[in-house]
Amino acid sequence: MNDSEDPNAEVQYHLEVGPEDVANAVLLPGNPERLDKITPLWDGHEERAYHREYRTATGTYDGTPISVTSTGIGSPSAAIAVEELARVGVDTFIRVGSCGAIQPEMDVGDLVITSGAVRQEGTSKEYVREDYPAVADHEVVSALVAAAERLGYDYHVGLTMSADSFYAGQGRPGHEGFRAAGSEELVEELQNANVKNIEMEAAALMTIANIYGLRAGAVCSVYANRVTGEFRTEGESRAAEVASLAVHLLAKMDQTKEEAGVDHWHPGLSLD
Repeated sequence: MNDSEDPNAEVQYHLEVGPEDVANAVLLPGNPERLDKITPLWDGHEERAYHREYRTATGTYDGTPISVTSTGIGSPSAAIAVEELARVGVDTFIRVGSCGAIQPEMDVGDLVITSGAVRQEGTSKEYVREDYPAVADHEVVSALVAAAERLGYDYHVGLTMSADSFYAGQGRPGHEGFRAAGSEELVEELQNANVKNIEMEAAALMTIANIYGLRAGAVCSVYANRVTGEFRTEGESRAAEVASLAVHLLAKMDQTKEEAGVDHWHPGLSLD
């Protein structure tokens, strides 16, 4: 096996990045084109790699080093990104995406900050038993909430369901009206369990990050409300701005922890 085929080589097989190409914290949108909406929010940036669905850029936000890597659609490709970024030294991951809201009070354009996820995708099941929880890192959740508050954006915090299918797996009809077993009751069951939204990557991201002792979270823009039937591609830049500011706040948290001699940030420590 030559180096280009070795998944443990310094330059990663799929992402084509090495340790010098990325910051410690990386934003993870799905669509490679979303980088063109994220990086203009930063002080400056440089594109480092673009291979398949994986496009990576690195720069700074308010002086804090930050990177972004697109993952494509779904948990299998997102897991590859997390694996390879972790191998080159990344320790913090924030998914920046879009979602469908399933609670009636949530408006299109609102943000959803994931505290934990229902593992309906299959990727995480290949890592660990099915009753292992997919939980966001509390520091990442705190930083995302603080960022949304500082920027004045409407947001919700709660549970996300991650599916492997955009259609049948999310309770939508397939080709010629095909309905998967249980799909007609899916959204109502999730609503009753106080799940906030549906998307396709968060559960695998958070499961894998927890297994490896890394920080992960997610912030998604509501594109559709499955209860009201409203749909608009709105709020994408707000999610990117909140995630970018959260990386800056996490860096301040880490500095504060070091100065205080503690391992975990808590509300008694200031972010000012």
